[in-house]
Amino acid sequence: MSNSLYQSILCLQDGTFYKGWSFFELSTYSGEIVFNTGMTGYQEILSDPSYTGQMVVFTYPEIGNTGLNHQDNESNFIHVKALISKNISSVSSNWRSTVSLKDYILKKQIPHVFGIDTRSLTKKLRVSGVMSSYLCSFNLFNKGLKVDFKNLNELDLIRKITVRCKYQSSIFNTIAPYFMRSLYINPVENLSKVKNYNIVVLDFGLKFNILRYLLSLGCHVHVLPATSDYNLILNCKPDGILLSNGPGNPMLAHYAINTVKKLIHTACIPIFGICMGHQILNIACGLKTFKLKFGHRGLNHPSGFSNYSELTSQNHGFAVSSESQVSNSFLKSLIVKYFNLNDETVAATLHSKVPLFSVQYHPESSPGPHDAHYLFNVFIELISFMSIKT
Repeated sequence: MSNSLYQSILCLQDGTFYKGWSFFELSTYSGEIVFNTGMTGYQEILSDPSYTGQMVVFTYPEIGNTGLNHQDNESNFIHVKALISKNISSVSSNWRSTVSLKDYILKKQIPHVFGIDTRSLTKKLRVSGVMSSYLCSFNLFNKGLKVDFKNLNELDLIRKITVRCKYQSSIFNTIAPYFMRSLYINPVENLSKVKNYNIVVLDFGLKFNILRYLLSLGCHVHVLPATSDYNLILNCKPDGILLSNGPGNPMLAHYAINTVKKLIHTACIPIFGICMGHQILNIACGLKTFKLKFGHRGLNHPSGFSNYSELTSQNHGFAVSSESQVSNSFLKSLIVKYFNLNDETVAATLHSKVPLFSVQYHPESSPGPHDAHYLFNVFIELISFMSIKT
């Protein structure tokens, strides 16, 4: 691979710019710039659909030392608009590594810049909030380049990245072993405890690790597009419904909100929402969402209540508001279970009368803390309870 370096410029919407280097000559790339505080997980971040349209600043000063492998991708595509780091290691060392980050960037032509002061940049975003930015070569910048920034808050990113056709998977077919390789739990032990439930997953930007957990619990999984209607979902005869993570503004996914609302009030099927799924589920219940100043993106966010806390992996720019202008008996039975203990935003909700619950964080996180992965078992137990009840 080439050892050449090219001068590059990262320019924020307010005119602030940072000079750095890239492994290849950049054209022009624009997106919303955000930061992630995780010390590792760059492979998962690059392939996480929730980062669609975003340029990611890694606050940890060096990434790439453990390389990349064939098992840890969270999707089949690169979703970040650009990778921004203080330093990218030219050497990788790990028993699972098959390619270095540098070689991967060159092979996939991932927009990137390194050698900039990421500490200064992160402080800037904390004070001013996330904003649009563009990345280009120094030569293009010198020519007086002008970029028309797109507001991600006005783009329906879910419709852009959701799966086009439904597909199925179970631990017994040929797809499942691929998903299971990077999951550090014993599927055989779990399979002896549960039934083979039918789970419909609405794909708002689904991460593979959600599928891995469901498969490890013996579930038969139907992955459906986010635009699926009520009848298509019920035709799969689901024992439970999982609303996945995803990117963008949840209020723009009105088609999903309306479908979930109908499921809540007429189907009486257990529903579990994760991240974007959490937001859509709570909007369907009558709450609203708002955009955070700089979001929550990292592997060590405390979530809990009173003297109880779980360390959680989070990646979102919007949050659910606990205040509502609508007052009815259904909404009054919606309980805010946990808060993000850094800023007291809503982290988890459940309903006392309808079988649904949701979390703003990622119980499937890998890498990251595994404090919350028990929630998949809670989901299965809720399905089992409802099947006995009916």
